[in-house]
Amino acid sequence: MTDRVVITGQGLHGGAPARVTLRRAPGPIRLRAGEVEATLEELVLDGSRRSTSVSSRDARLRVGTVEHLFAALGAASVRGALVIEVEGGEVPLADGGARRFVDALGSLGLPAGPPRLRIVRPCTIEIGRSRYELRPGAGVSVEVEVDFGDPRLARRARWDGDGADFRERIAPARTFGFEHEIAGLVERGLARHVAPESVVVIGPDRILSSGEAFQPDEPARHKLLDLIGDLYAHGGPPLGHVRAVRPGHAATHEAVRIARLEGGVEFT
Repeated sequence: MTDRVVITGQGLHGGAPARVTLRRAPGPIRLRAGEVEATLEELVLDGSRRSTSVSSRDARLRVGTVEHLFAALGAASVRGALVIEVEGGEVPLADGGARRFVDALGSLGLPAGPPRLRIVRPCTIEIGRSRYELRPGAGVSVEVEVDFGDPRLARRARWDGDGADFRERIAPARTFGFEHEIAGLVERGLARHVAPESVVVIGPDRILSSGEAFQPDEPARHKLLDLIGDLYAHGGPPLGHVRAVRPGHAATHEAVRIARLEGGVEFT
């Protein structure tokens, strides 16, 4: 067990060197960038750039691409005793999934706590092409259904709240993109300087990946990973069952906002 773990690399979207330090400390989880610090409950969420960014209400603190780290926190049920220090404005891409974050958190020996979000009544919320079906339940269950229009890719992935299962099956699922999107992403300054083993590129005639062998359900599992991370930002993943069809970062944050407003979920 250690008191501090450092993960370095480059940011997915900015391409700049990035560093995150996870440090055991009493009190609530705090995110720190430079001299500015905020608790998770104080953060403003933004899912508009193909990822989730967080900022303080006064905008003095802003950190991009937090969803993979947040997914690891959610899977481990870490609710306190942690300071997250980010340098470079973005959480490093690391392995393209959440395995390095899971292992780093495990080495800190942090206490686990229950979700602060609970589904209290059935509801269905549609945000554009995304649909979120929420059902009460005693445990955590999160499911995604996606359709990339490619018969080579599986459409569904599910996680039922087990931390060991998340580490072995969900956390290794890498960031992915489609070959026809790459040029546009580069022009917009996204996905620069990405290590080949951290991403999967899906083309019409080939699927490019380095490192671990690609599996047909890996994109769906990565979408599930992202969803778990986005739900963690709201105090989840919640007690109950979440089924998300074609989820997206911005859509997930809006769906949780609406669910809380309409009484479908409660924050404790």
